[in-house]
Amino acid sequence: MPKEYRTIQEVAGPLMLVRGVQGVKYDELAEIELANGERRRCKVLEINGTDALVQLYENSTGINLSNSKVRFLGRSMELGVSADMLGRVFNGMGMPIDGGPEILPDERRDINGLPMNPAARAYPQEFIQTGISAIDGLNTLVRGQKLPIFSASGLPHAQLAAQIARQSKVRGKDENFAVVFAAMGITFEESNYFIESFRESGAIDRTVVFVNLANDPAAERIATPRMALTTAEYLAFEKGMHVLVILTDITNYADSLREISAARKEVPGRRGYPGYMYTDLAQMYERAGRQKGRDGSITMIPILTMPEDDKTHPIPDLTGYITEGQVILSRELYRKGITPPIDVLPSLSRLKDKGIGEGKTRADHASTMNQLFSAYARGKENKELMTILGEAALSETDLIYAKFADEFEKEYVSQGYEANRDIEDTLATGWKLLSILPKAELKRIDQKYIEKYYDNDYFKKMNPNYGM
Repeated sequence: MPKEYRTIQEVAGPLMLVRGVQGVKYDELAEIELANGERRRCKVLEINGTDALVQLYENSTGINLSNSKVRFLGRSMELGVSADMLGRVFNGMGMPIDGGPEILPDERRDINGLPMNPAARAYPQEFIQTGISAIDGLNTLVRGQKLPIFSASGLPHAQLAAQIARQSKVRGKDENFAVVFAAMGITFEESNYFIESFRESGAIDRTVVFVNLANDPAAERIATPRMALTTAEYLAFEKGMHVLVILTDITNYADSLREISAARKEVPGRRGYPGYMYTDLAQMYERAGRQKGRDGSITMIPILTMPEDDKTHPIPDLTGYITEGQVILSRELYRKGITPPIDVLPSLSRLKDKGIGEGKTRADHASTMNQLFSAYARGKENKELMTILGEAALSETDLIYAKFADEFEKEYVSQGYEANRDIEDTLATGWKLLSILPKAELKRIDQKYIEKYYDNDYFKKMNPNYGM
């Protein structure tokens, strides 16, 4: 039987102190029952002798210390999971908010999950096509990978997240593919945008959506990504599905962590965030991956807005340590009208080499990717020199590289939020752009690929006076 106490000593913000408890454990789920019969959920944050510090998942308004009672349930927070969750929209605590019926769970799972044994992990090596050239061609997403998107305030990460969720697929195989989308601390307008976007494209049928709004309690925001990952683990490792988990915005999640830490009067770390934020983020991110002997997989794209556009801020900094790369959005490209404004040079996918090549994408993918990176970097450098020294100071080849950089941004990176390019389209666009350069400059590509894909006519069209 759950233990009941009427010994609430103090309520401060999202925290509540209950005295004289016995046999209560850390992270145990509890219910507070108000005098009018209303019930609110909470969990144990700390045990000190017979005192329990409890964190409320809902607000503390209306709690009367003498007339309210707390019931400890003897278990941690659980989510009822089922394949019927696909196509449904839930709030941050796993309750349906789409007007549909309650889920009849196949089983109930602790939302904290269990750490995946490193020895049981299978190496990520299968290509996931997002339909976005700057990711598929240059910073390839691999099944089982954790690839965060670093954005900034005012940049269109919401549109990019929705586009990835709509378009992502595994090529060439008729496999069960699902998306689990968790939004934390977003506005109602953003929430509506995501849900309508999924519905209009039909992607909602293979998507599970968890929405925590900006006016929802901070404690709920801590639970939301764990709800999403618990659902993903069930679909991946029990139902054999390949699941893409998109978490946005991790910055709102970390701010909630800081708010609760401050309420507990903990000693703050960098920028006021708790010292255990690295551990907390790692516990979430490391739930992604593949397991030996299991068909399913979890691939994760956490999205975060960098405060003050600062990559060294604790949230992107710690995320970069734990994950396998990052895709960075650029304010400069956004001002130029490039959509999505992905800055490919500082972006990185550490596992991209494992997911491309013969039998996965195409044999020429790796070498053309390296050549595009090299040419774009040189083109940007030449454009800066042109600004300082003037066009006359650059050689004919340098001017061609500067032109390449402009065309690369306009044709390769910028594709809008509706275009869904398959990998062949992305590689064809890459070769079209490489054909702006003289053949002699393509030093990173095997001659047999140059003979097969290089377009001499396009080179003459783009450089009519070359060599004259």
